[in-house]
Amino acid sequence: KTNKRGGGGGGGDVAARKLPSLLHLHGGGLIFGDARQDDVFVRSVVEELGIIVASAQYRCAPQHPFPTPLDDVEQAFVWLAQHPDVDPDRIMVSGGSAGGHLAAALCQRLNAQGAKVRPCFQVLSYPMLDDQLCHGTGPNDDKFRIWDRTSNVLGWKYYLRGVDAANPPPFAVPARTEDLAGLPPAWIGVGTLDLFHAESKEYAERLRLAGVAVEYVEVDGAYHGFDNSDAQAEVSKRFMRDRMAAMAKHLGR
Repeated sequence: KTNKRGGGGGGGDVAARKLPSLLHLHGGGLIFGDARQDDVFVRSVVEELGIIVASAQYRCAPQHPFPTPLDDVEQAFVWLAQHPDVDPDRIMVSGGSAGGHLAAALCQRLNAQGAKVRPCFQVLSYPMLDDQLCHGTGPNDDKFRIWDRTSNVLGWKYYLRGVDAANPPPFAVPARTEDLAGLPPAWIGVGTLDLFHAESKEYAERLRLAGVAVEYVEVDGAYHGFDNSDAQAEVSKRFMRDRMAAMAKHLGR
């Protein structure tokens, strides 16, 4: 299931009418969530950038562990790329938390496949990337809000059900993919009091070392999903403006 919102048509020939687009993937720890939960973000992108945005409803673990959610997301991407109003060379992909995981994994999978159509830009908000960093303890454990280590262990356990977690298959754990060369440019944003802070920062650095253009935004004192739970706070508004500006810049708008 994919919910689509568009920026309108217009005159001229078919090629001239094709628009850039965004495939957005919701969060939920890979175990819950709904395509409609980020409707405010989806609407804002349509209104500010004038592009087509599709929000994909993918199946979740534990009923549907890896690779089903990623397969669903790839199917949504292919569907969007074939849409008559969409310019297949200008499809961005975005996601927060688990959605960021799937966005990163989708880019990796399509790149490895040598797919003819691939995302042109990846927008990862506090992405859930590394199963190996969810264990143990850390200095900020008592400050984590929304998503803590206990929740993270559960999410990864259910998502990787049925596979060898010590040696997961390709693209099951984005942070474990060794070769990141050739991936699309990225915007990665995360707060310093987010459980995913370290893995987001490390992934951004690894992308840079692989020759991928990256804009990394770190928000001091921000927790997981802060921009959704406290959208009116100035720090949240600034984060959302930065993210929107990055997409606009990539599209030349």
